[in-house]
Amino acid sequence: MPLHYVAWRNALAAWGCEFSEELFYAWGGLSVTDIVKLLNDRHGMRMPVEDVLRRKEQFYLECLPALKAVPEVLEHIRSSYRRIPLAVVSGSKRESVTASLTSLGLLEKFDVLVCAEDYARGKPDPEPFLLAASKLGVNPDTCLVFEDTDMGIAAAQSAGMTTVRVPSPWERKRKG
Repeated sequence: MPLHYVAWRNALAAWGCEFSEELFYAWGGLSVTDIVKLLNDRHGMRMPVEDVLRRKEQFYLECLPALKAVPEVLEHIRSSYRRIPLAVVSGSKRESVTASLTSLGLLEKFDVLVCAEDYARGKPDPEPFLLAASKLGVNPDTCLVFEDTDMGIAAAQSAGMTTVRVPSPWERKRKG
């Protein structure tokens, strides 16, 4: 998420659009389209969704060499690999998710990727998480979801899944 925020800030600079880190995390899980529409409404702007999306993804892909996994989540992935089925549920497009996981050397560890183009209703709707459980062939009530946004937590809990809240970057810095 931190690199996504940097990419958003860089992309929105072309329009002089403010997007605080707190608001970014509050809206975490929303589609890029929804975020641009909300920012347009909030600031009385008319930023073109496709242009913002293209710029944001370009900046994100340029930032990938700096991508770092959350150590505790990484440990869970490594210790669970081949023992339990693993999925990624993301509000990002498959290209971005695949690039991120490849950069971290984790792509092969996941049995299922559920990305923005795979579902009609995103977080906070439970649809993406229910789709992941279905594709994994597991009951939702047996799933453990690591989430870093309130909307993602709400979506997973609505799907009947247990959640672990991943602290935001500024919360992790305070603990470290």
